Amino acid sequence: MSDRPSDFAALPAAHASLPVAARRRARYATMALFFVAGMMYASWGVYVPTVRDRFHLNPALLSFALLAVAVGSIAAMALNAKWIARVGSRRACLAGGLTMAFCGALILVVPAYWLLLVVLAVFGAAMATLDVAMNAEASAVEEALGRPIMSALHGMFSIGGMAGAAVGGALLSRGMAPAVHLLLAALLSALVLLIACPSVLPHVPHHERPDAGMPRANRWRSPALWALGGIALIALIAEGAMYDWATVYMRDVVVSTPALASTAYAAFSGGMAAARFAGDAVRARFGAPQLIMASASLACAGMIGALLLPYPVAALTGFTLMGLGLANMMPVLFAAAARVDGIHAAEGLAHVAGLAYFGLMLGPVIIGGVAQVTNLSIGLSVVAACSALIAVTGPRVLRWLKL
Repeated sequence: MSDRPSDFAALPAAHASLPVAARRRARYATMALFFVAGMMYASWGVYVPTVRDRFHLNPALLSFALLAVAVGSIAAMALNAKWIARVGSRRACLAGGLTMAFCGALILVVPAYWLLLVVLAVFGAAMATLDVAMNAEASAVEEALGRPIMSALHGMFSIGGMAGAAVGGALLSRGMAPAVHLLLAALLSALVLLIACPSVLPHVPHHERPDAGMPRANRWRSPALWALGGIALIALIAEGAMYDWATVYMRDVVVSTPALASTAYAAFSGGMAAARFAGDAVRARFGAPQLIMASASLACAGMIGALLLPYPVAALTGFTLMGLGLANMMPVLFAAAARVDGIHAAEGLAHVAGLAYFGLMLGPVIIGGVAQVTNLSIGLSVVAACSALIAVTGPRVLRWLKL
């Protein structure tokens, strides 16, 4: 199934009977879910140095704490998909979101390091549960509305992240206790979840096999999901590298001031947010394969430009182009994963997202390893290579799968 507008014409029976107002409310509710997820994740991210100082952690112990979040997320994606498929995105979003908010409020008040690890692991698992459930909901809302909206919803996640980081930084500068800020963020998130979730679409199985007598496919044996997951892994190798190494490149290679170097992350994130709000229109007009090819090509060009011209303006322009190029990778791949025949949307999303998380973890390590042997410029050329690989293979996979 492709992403052309005609493919959204035939709505599922359960969605076709819904009033237009209910479908629109579902869209706004899903936007709120993505915003809350981004805000809570960024609110926790602001206080990573605070966690380090509170528990007197060396780099190894701090890395282990960060790893707990990733392990919890990956475990949840492996184990919770069938549960989400069974109970539906409404209940799963509420359970995952409220648990994430509760754990977020506990991060800076737990009395011991081992309890911190437990809280962070559950926080990661809850975040992953909400991630899969709200993306499954996003796929259902796309069908109900009859047009692509996945990229804009991911844009709301980016805006939530920017808001969470900005508010956290502002409150820190004004002397608010970090634990109080996390508690307020958790309470706000819980309130938004309780208001939004009743408007989430009723649970509807997505993309079962036409022949009801045939058994459902096993996601672990689905070539389609492995292909989509492989592209997602490569995309998040590049994205993860940008999050961790763009500022270092500005400091060490471009030799910029600390203040200017910090704008590298802002340039990349700003490019991602802007492109996500434009991605749906492009996908509706030209289709997912063309969007992936153009996006990956733009990312590759931006990274090459930043590496060949190590000057502040050129590097920041390149990082902005990287953000523009990588922005719609995951929305397109998630939309495709939710539409694989014979696989429930939640299971398909969990499979692809789990592989993507591995890429997010691997990216900084790969770049660091290559940079250690050679230099950082060569290390970051891996990002350009990943983008080029997606530009070549991504459209072919989507056309092969007719997604």
